[in-house]
Amino acid sequence: MTDDAADATRTGAGAAVDRVRERAAALAPALGATWTEDEPWRFLTDLTAIGSRMAGSEGERRAAGLVADAFERAGLADVRAEPFDLPAWERGSASLDVTVSGRDGEPATRSFEALALPYSPSGRVAGELVDVGYGTPAEIDERDVEGRIAVASTTTPEGGRFVHRMEKFGYAVEAGAVGFVFVNHVDGQLPPTGSLTFGEEAEAVAVGVSKETGAWLREYAVGGTVGGAERGSVGGAVDTASQGTTGGSGSVARAELSVEASTTPGESRNVIGRAGPDTDERVLLLAHYDAHDIAEGALDNGCGIATVATAAEVLADAALPLGVDVVAVGAEEVGLLGAEHLADRLDLDRVKGVVNVDGAGRFRDLVALAHASTAAASVAEAVSTATRRPIEVDAQPHPFSDQWPFVRRGVPALQLHSDSGDRGRGWGHTHADTRDKVDDRNVREHAMLIALLVVEFAAPERDLPRLDRDELAAAFREADFETGMRAADLWPADWD
Repeated sequence: MTDDAADATRTGAGAAVDRVRERAAALAPALGATWTEDEPWRFLTDLTAIGSRMAGSEGERRAAGLVADAFERAGLADVRAEPFDLPAWERGSASLDVTVSGRDGEPATRSFEALALPYSPSGRVAGELVDVGYGTPAEIDERDVEGRIAVASTTTPEGGRFVHRMEKFGYAVEAGAVGFVFVNHVDGQLPPTGSLTFGEEAEAVAVGVSKETGAWLREYAVGGTVGGAERGSVGGAVDTASQGTTGGSGSVARAELSVEASTTPGESRNVIGRAGPDTDERVLLLAHYDAHDIAEGALDNGCGIATVATAAEVLADAALPLGVDVVAVGAEEVGLLGAEHLADRLDLDRVKGVVNVDGAGRFRDLVALAHASTAAASVAEAVSTATRRPIEVDAQPHPFSDQWPFVRRGVPALQLHSDSGDRGRGWGHTHADTRDKVDDRNVREHAMLIALLVVEFAAPERDLPRLDRDELAAAFREADFETGMRAADLWPADWD
């Protein structure tokens, strides 16, 4: 960058900070009301009291009605629901039985708690367990998974990007695994859930199990442990001389994995309202309101949709130069299906940018994922500076939240998240994702920051260039996504 260009960048950044401060001052009454009102907590209470908000379920339909009411209370215009079709997955039972030989040589079978992972088909498979560690492609390549049931952790190695379960599952099945077991890395007898695919039945049966169950399975697995000695489990090296044995018996453990589930035609819906004028060019503010069926979905993404409903009340009071479509999207947890429907029906040339709230409101400090857009990143930096509130900015893209249908088509986006400092989802996607984990001060403060981010996105002085397809594909390759995304069938065909 030349000195003149650097000076221009600093000047533009300073002007943006001044602009945010001016608009924050103009919105001070609305921002102050946000800090004191109890609506976010009352809305979150109503939402989590529903129970399951699984995509396509009656609970998700009821949640859409609550969101529509919240949008109307916030003062949004033209609030409406837009239904769309989806393959609705419903869980039945799941079982995981492991047969081993005891000291006397007699076989004994142990049964472990297991949860089917969404879009797992019904079926029963049997075979040896194979420990694939974190489930990265490199680890799966090191193991012989052909005809076996792969056992992978929910977390990933420090120092690299987070590898999604869809990548782990897809790569293991591609390598010949006949089943998949997803082991939580968080204590507390909490089997995890999470979709295997984007909106279609998967190719192999799969379940989630607790960390405590996983410790046993790794001991029983090929590439696991014997008598507590590491033998290819997470972070360990494989001892091929004693693979698959238990307690020194020399016998091979055999597992039977069974899932009962159904995938049938169903319906979800997006809930849409508008803040500001009805202009040709728009800004989109998104959050998903669905959740997995095994918990209340308070953190994922009850906090997110509560944050958006709260920000909407601030935006309804703002003198916006552009219209802002506030959208609660359905069926995110099973493949971003509501966001895909939205992106398909909109003229994206008229969408200036997208702000996706997935994970905000959970923990103290906001994180802004800029998805390869330096312009979007600069919006977050300006708001952070102007408000003296920390917003960690990360430019790395990923395809696993509702910005993806827009980003891959070149629309600049921010994803708003918050981080506990721990690796992985924490309580998310488990029975423990409940309202008692929520501190609604975070919801209210993040709502104020997000309102200011959206206002800056809409500013006529703010240029948000389109993402170049080749540069975007290069950013995903640089972040080492290509192998996993291809295995999960997520790599866009026009990126080849």
